Amino acid sequence: MSQKKKEPQQPAEEKIEQETPGCEKPSEPDPVEEKLQQAEEQVLALNDKLLRTLAEYDNFRKRSVKEKEAIYPEAAAEAVAKFLPVLDSMERAAGFACSDEEYKKGVDMIIHSFYEAFAAAGAEEIPAEVGEPFDPAVHNAVMHIEDENLGAGVIAQVFQKGYRLGDRVIRHTMVQVAN
Repeated sequence: MSQKKKEPQQPAEEKIEQETPGCEKPSEPDPVEEKLQQAEEQVLALNDKLLRTLAEYDNFRKRSVKEKEAIYPEAAAEAVAKFLPVLDSMERAAGFACSDEEYKKGVDMIIHSFYEAFAAAGAEEIPAEVGEPFDPAVHNAVMHIEDENLGAGVIAQVFQKGYRLGDRVIRHTMVQVAN
């Protein structure tokens, strides 16, 4: 029998090095790692989108609460302003002389009901009396007169009552001011 000479086997790592001396074999991208990286990027993008949506919703909620809180005083002021001409007419009617006491009493009761309704809504009359100093924040000077008995910038006559709701002036008091 003839003997064949066997070559000594080399480890696999040495064979690779021998096949490509000095160069590393380019590694092929692993499809699993690629998919994992894409999934991580997608998760980060969705997380960012979620956080932005939550922040936007929170801002919307806060803005809605502010708007809701601002609507009531505005609506109440508008309602009171719509009734002011009616109250003015009733007050003028109460000022006229009338022989029928029941009629006069009825008008006074209506005026009283207006005042109660305004008070329930939070509206109040702006005080303005002859001799008080003029305040441009709540008074509207429609006339000026020269009067030595009154000082400068003092209310000489009140033409129309003014009303406010809290700090908001619904209607300025129309007055005559002495110079």
